[in-house]
Amino acid sequence: MLNEARRAFGVEYRSRAQLPPVTDRWWRRALGVARFGHDPAPLEIAQIPVTAVPLHPLREPQALYEIWRAEGPMHVGRCGSVRYRANAQLLFGCITLADRGGEGSALKADTMTAYTQIFAALESSGYRQLVRIWNYVPEIGQPTETGERYWLFNDARQESFLASGRSVTATVPAACALGTPKGSPLVIYFLAHKGAVQTLENPRQVSAYRYPAQYGPRSPTFSRAALLAEGAGTLMISGTASILGHETVHFDDVAAQTRESLVNIGALTADASRRLVSQRFALESLAYKVYVRHEAHLPEIVNVMQQTVGSAAAVAYMRADICRRDLLVEIEAVGAAQRLANESQRAQLACATG
Repeated sequence: MLNEARRAFGVEYRSRAQLPPVTDRWWRRALGVARFGHDPAPLEIAQIPVTAVPLHPLREPQALYEIWRAEGPMHVGRCGSVRYRANAQLLFGCITLADRGGEGSALKADTMTAYTQIFAALESSGYRQLVRIWNYVPEIGQPTETGERYWLFNDARQESFLASGRSVTATVPAACALGTPKGSPLVIYFLAHKGAVQTLENPRQVSAYRYPAQYGPRSPTFSRAALLAEGAGTLMISGTASILGHETVHFDDVAAQTRESLVNIGALTADASRRLVSQRFALESLAYKVYVRHEAHLPEIVNVMQQTVGSAAAVAYMRADICRRDLLVEIEAVGAAQRLANESQRAQLACATG
């Protein structure tokens, strides 16, 4: 959980039992909520968009709530099927489209519908810059006549960016795309900003939007991370896996894949730290969401996470299908920079990241 007193914007993971009553003033700072798992009495709060993600949280008996919080007066709106809530600079939005079954063409059409409505909401509201987007796609890895459903999703996503006049390289948002069970809806939620956002790429990896054709006819449209640099800088790291260059490494070794994923996240935190003055990002101060392909691997993954980021770090674990069949784990992260107190600390940072 992020320290509320030090961060004007951030995320918290709470079980249903840890949530304040819906009448509590605590909720005034909620920008939006994603619920993972089943809740027999699902949270409903007027004026706050709550989206239900059909993934099962691990290490939780029922539902886990991801709560994005920010400062300042809030307003709400709706554009088509997109619901959103925003403060002066940031917007949380979400859209859910019921699964129509049938062939993959329905997924492609639904993805284009969702993104078209998202871009319309951003244009009409004035929060034009997508910062981070979460895509939860039913049966993401299942084969189709022309490849697999993830390819169709990527095709539709890129086509939607192009149709809206947006770049499909360099300035694209941080993102993830995970698979949900058959029959689940397509669920997308996102954060957008009124100002400029810095996007980051990992020097250890080929940019996803430059992937070769073996991963599908159209490349995934996302950056490795996004950085909001004003104030206490906030870093949002995309779903990150055991990939070097563009290839999966450490086949069938979930512990090694987890370590490699964290090395990739460390490369992004180092790059982000270099871009800030008197601030740095530390692995132990980030909040993590870990997607696990096989629940039986959870103890190994937890062990590596605790060894690397510490037992006090905020980590949520989810059972999910990952877009490549040879990937066993995927990790995303978000966190605020820590301010360096003196020149000695700044010199140490320069040595560590230079």
